[in-house]
Amino acid sequence: MQRISINVSGIRRFCVTSLSSPSASNLTDHRMLKQVLESCKAPSNSKCVLQAHAHIFKLGYGTYPSLLVSTVAAYRRCNRSYLSRRLLLWFLSLSPGVCNTNLIIESLMKIGESSLAKKVLRNASDQNVITWNLMIGGYVRNVQYEEALKTLKNMLSFSDIKPNKFSFASSLAACARLGDLHHAKWVHSLMIDAGIELNAILSSALVDVYAKCGDIETSREVFYSVKRNDVSIWNAMITGFATHGLATEAIRVFSEMEAEHVSPDSITFLGLLTACSHCGLLEEGKVYFDIMSQRFSIQPKLEHYGAMVDLLGRAGRVKEAYELIESMPIEPDVVIWRSLLSSSRTYKNPELGEIAIQNLSKAKSGDYVLLSNIYSTTKKWESAQKVRELMTKEGIRKAKGKSWVEFGGMIHRFKAGDTSHIEIKAIYKVLEGLIQKTKSEGFVSDTDLVLMDVSEEEKEENLNYHSEKLALAYVILKSSPGTEIRIQKNIRMCSDCHNWIKAVSKLLNRVIIMRDRIRFHRFEDGLCSCKDYW
Repeated sequence: MQRISINVSGIRRFCVTSLSSPSASNLTDHRMLKQVLESCKAPSNSKCVLQAHAHIFKLGYGTYPSLLVSTVAAYRRCNRSYLSRRLLLWFLSLSPGVCNTNLIIESLMKIGESSLAKKVLRNASDQNVITWNLMIGGYVRNVQYEEALKTLKNMLSFSDIKPNKFSFASSLAACARLGDLHHAKWVHSLMIDAGIELNAILSSALVDVYAKCGDIETSREVFYSVKRNDVSIWNAMITGFATHGLATEAIRVFSEMEAEHVSPDSITFLGLLTACSHCGLLEEGKVYFDIMSQRFSIQPKLEHYGAMVDLLGRAGRVKEAYELIESMPIEPDVVIWRSLLSSSRTYKNPELGEIAIQNLSKAKSGDYVLLSNIYSTTKKWESAQKVRELMTKEGIRKAKGKSWVEFGGMIHRFKAGDTSHIEIKAIYKVLEGLIQKTKSEGFVSDTDLVLMDVSEEEKEENLNYHSEKLALAYVILKSSPGTEIRIQKNIRMCSDCHNWIKAVSKLLNRVIIMRDRIRFHRFEDGLCSCKDYW
């Protein structure tokens, strides 16, 4: 198909002339109209959208789902949301049939218009299981995991529409992203009650969701209870053990995989390398990196090199990690340079840290913070201040740490220094009490983590109200003594919070399971499953 290129002035000319000039080809006009609509991205283009919309009706394309969605989206971009809503309601009043309704929902979800897709669902006269699956899957793709689960609940209220394997696969993905064990168990029970036969997708999804929700034992139980004839199921278990820092278990599963003659793929080796990285198994990781190409003819991809750079960096071989980057046959990406930057911070190597930041063409706030942290921990306050000034000049703000917990069937979210929760006064009271008790037991804050050259007392104040501490205080406030606590965090946990939560686990005799961006930490009796290696 020939690509049609239209600039902004061309769009305007087309909009002005097309209503009066006969079309040379309906097919060409259809393509051209769609491109016109997609090119209208500002309120100043609203007249063009109106003219294009009129031309659509003139040509008889008014009920074409793809053009309808393009028109709706264009109206939204031009701040004419009321016209978007009216157009959708008009379309639904025609009783377009379930196939067209599904096409509209699918197209809206693809462009991120989930609120309009929801409006279509509410007003559609014809629905089927595909309609609901498109909504659930669309919410997952648009990172609206709680909405996905709410939609599954609403779906269950219809006696004539029952969820199927696709409904459950998307719902399990939502639970995994949230780390919501309560809802994961609920979805699993629905599957059992409905007599759903497990296929490779659902089996691997169940192994994955329990691992990502912090229940690695149930993940293991599911793994050994299902047919393991597909590599995806083995990958889910190996990756699950890797994120929990159970490298020995991951390696053992790989051995079982070989014994059952299931061929590994690139994801298998990525899981093994991650497991070795999290546990400092440097030599084992090197072996797996070599055999994937030599024995299994799987060429390492960018992510495998990234895992090796991470493995070397965590083991303190920062220079060797840099040498690997330099020798890579493919261009390193930002993830690899970020890994080198992180290990440079851990092992206080500002020279390699500077090299890493220079190669980050699109450095984010966390990258500058890491570099500033390197300077701070080596007491180079002037260099640290220059990085902070650069961040201010470039308008770069430090990414906010966020933590969340599931309690009472709801997700409760916290950010550093949060004051928005309805029970925030009681939360701070519990937190202050825990801080004082851990201090009396000998805990000392790791004030080296605070970047500013200020007093120790001020630094300690900055560390006391991180999001995971607030989340932990909330669960302690609401839960019964002795119950396990599960917390999720969007970024890597700092070492001060890590050490403090160890102290709390011993103080209260509680098991605390923490999932950050990197891995799981299981705190019990003053110790962590990562053995302080993460």
